[in-house]
Amino acid sequence: MKRTVALVSVLLLGLGACGGGDDDDGAAGGDGGATGEITFLTFETPNLTPEYWEEAIGRVTDEHPDIEVERLVSPTDDRTEYARQLLTSGQFPDVLIAVSPAGFAEAGNLYAWTDEELADFLFPTNGAVNGEVYQLPANTQTIPVVYYNKTMFEQAGISELPTTYDDLLAVAEQLKAAGIKPFVAGGQHDSIGPLWAGILGTEVYAENPDWMHDRRAGDVSFCDDEFKAGAAKLAELASNGYIDPADVSRDHAAVQEAFLAGDGAMYPMGNWFAAGVDTAEEPPPFEIGQFFWPSDDGSMVVPAFTGGGLLVNADAEHLDAARTFALEFQLDADNLDNSARFDGLFPAIEGWEPPSDVGPTYQEGFDLYQEGLEADAIVPAFGFEAGDDAMLPGVGESWDASAVDLITGNKTVDEVCQFLDSEWEAAS
Repeated sequence: MKRTVALVSVLLLGLGACGGGDDDDGAAGGDGGATGEITFLTFETPNLTPEYWEEAIGRVTDEHPDIEVERLVSPTDDRTEYARQLLTSGQFPDVLIAVSPAGFAEAGNLYAWTDEELADFLFPTNGAVNGEVYQLPANTQTIPVVYYNKTMFEQAGISELPTTYDDLLAVAEQLKAAGIKPFVAGGQHDSIGPLWAGILGTEVYAENPDWMHDRRAGDVSFCDDEFKAGAAKLAELASNGYIDPADVSRDHAAVQEAFLAGDGAMYPMGNWFAAGVDTAEEPPPFEIGQFFWPSDDGSMVVPAFTGGGLLVNADAEHLDAARTFALEFQLDADNLDNSARFDGLFPAIEGWEPPSDVGPTYQEGFDLYQEGLEADAIVPAFGFEAGDDAMLPGVGESWDASAVDLITGNKTVDEVCQFLDSEWEAAS
C-alpha cells in the first residue's frame, strides 16, 4: 500500500497546473511541491477522539515533514453546514472529510480528482458530480444495520429474528408488551436518518435504484406511492408506540449511549456503531446481534454508501500539499485499518482486508455486508448519498426535519411529501 501511495504522489508532480491553488513555493519541497501549511476540517465522536486524528495526521506528516497541518473540528454533527459557514466567511478549509460535495462542487470550490489518482479505489466514480469526482470514495458503510439487545429479545420471548416487515412489527409489539422500548432513536441526521434509510431502502430503492436520478429529472416525486409508503411506515412506528417521540431531542452520542445502557431493544444505525462496541473500555452488559432492515417480502435489501472520504479546496494556497496529504491520508495502510477498528468503516480500496484484530461486532457486520454483495442486494442509502446520487443541496436537511415531524406527529405524511417536493423545487 505504501508503494501505491508513493506512486500517486509522484503522479501529483505533473498536476501542479490543475485546480485553482497558487503554489509559488512548490519547488522548495522534497516531494515535488507538497510544501506548506494546510487546514484540515475533521469531526470528533466517542470513537474518533482528538488522539485518533492527531495520530492519523502524523502518519502522513512524518513522511512529508514539509507539510504542516492545522486541524479544525466541526462544532456540530452537521459538518456540511459548518463547511458552508466557513466558505461564506472566507475560511474554507484546504482539506475536509465527510462533508457532502453538493453545492461546493458545482460552485468550483473543490478539486476534481483524476482517474490516475482514483486508481486504487474500488468504486472510483461513486459520488460524482456532473461526471467529476470531488470526494475520495474511500469507505463503504451499511446504513442501517439493526443492532439488537439479545437479552431483551430473550426477556420478551423472541426466539427468531424478523425476516419480513410484518415480522418486525410483531417483534416490536412483543417487546412493547413486555415493557421494553422497541427502538432507540434520536432526532439528528446520524441518529434518525439510518432508521428512515432502512425503510426507504426497502420501499423506494429496492424497487427503483435510480429513484434519486429520476427525481432530479422530474420523473418521480416525494408524493409518489413509494416514498409516501416509507413515510407512513416511519409515522406508524411512532404512533404504535415503538419509537418514543421524546427521544428526538437526543443527539447521536446520546442515542448510542442510551442503547448501550439498555434503554431499548433495537438500534438501527450505520455500521460505524460497531467500533463503539468493540473499542469500549467496558463491554455492554448484554450481547449485541445484527440484522438488516427487513423488506415486505423478506428479500434481502442492504442500503449502503461508498464515499465519505477527503475533499480538497480547489483554491487552497498550497494545493499540491493539500492533494498529497489527502491522498496519502486516505491510502495509508494504518489509517485504513484504524478506520475499521475505530470508525467501523469498510475501506473500499483495492486489496484491503480487515486486520486480524478487528472486534467481533465489526467482523459480524462485515460478513453481513459480504452476504449482501454476494446476493446483489446492495441499494443506495437514502439520505446519505453524495453528488449526482444525492438530494439537491439543502433538501437533505429538510428530509432530516421531516423524519422528526413524522415521529412527533407535527406533520402528516401528505404534508411531509408536499413539503419535500416544495423544498426540492426551491432548491432546483
